[in-house]
Amino acid sequence: MWIDTHAHLDAAEFEHDRAGVHLRARAAGVAMCVIPAVAAAHFDAVRLLAHAQQDAYALGIHPLLTPQATEAHLAQLDGALHAQRNDPRLVAVGEIGLDGFVPELNTPEALAKQQQFYKAQLKLAQQHQLPVILHVRRSADLLLKSLRDTPVRGGIAHAFNGSLQQARAFMALGFKLGFGGALTYERALQLRRLATELPLSAIVLETDAPDIPPHWLYTTAEQRAAGQPQGRNEPAELPRIAQVLAELRGISLDTLATATSANAREALPRLQ
Repeated sequence: MWIDTHAHLDAAEFEHDRAGVHLRARAAGVAMCVIPAVAAAHFDAVRLLAHAQQDAYALGIHPLLTPQATEAHLAQLDGALHAQRNDPRLVAVGEIGLDGFVPELNTPEALAKQQQFYKAQLKLAQQHQLPVILHVRRSADLLLKSLRDTPVRGGIAHAFNGSLQQARAFMALGFKLGFGGALTYERALQLRRLATELPLSAIVLETDAPDIPPHWLYTTAEQRAAGQPQGRNEPAELPRIAQVLAELRGISLDTLATATSANAREALPRLQ
């Protein structure tokens, strides 16, 4: 059994065949997906989808959407976390965090707003006693600083691609590290090294569907310019992604499935 700890199944890319995506995931052995919200407007849709598909969900405001976010959205998040406090399918606050990659989000004003919303959502996670699902893109040290100031019940550092030292710092704070399609690329040497050096107990698997396609779905800029669409990632790809990691670590696929599923349940206890 596999757990996809990060799949945006409410995304528009799945609008026309969402039921098929779900069926393919189950047929591939993916027994559970965690669907993180990215904006307050998505909270109800994510919750309803998780219940309809017997998946899990998280509620939060994504750093890429903080330019449009307001204090009212934070109040809406607080209200939703309170209203759904007894829902076993609500497993975390997320996707929240900081993005240090997008230039327009890293002006002094925009970065300050990112940090404002990140810190506010950490406080909500603390108050509601939930783990968090973190967006970590060129932002690990800033994320860690706020986590030390506002401790939460651990969670997952999604799509982790930092240093071994940063990975250990997240682990010390009770976090698991999410790996997915990016490690299938042979040129991703640092990421592959990290995925093999870390203790198996630190790793969870994810697709970030429909994003971060594995290498067999990727199309180059030239191919896209010629009309070939980018391959859409989906949870059914998780076992094939896992096979790459199992080979890198020299372990069986069954061993990896058992360990990463247990790790996901440890990071997000309501998955139990």
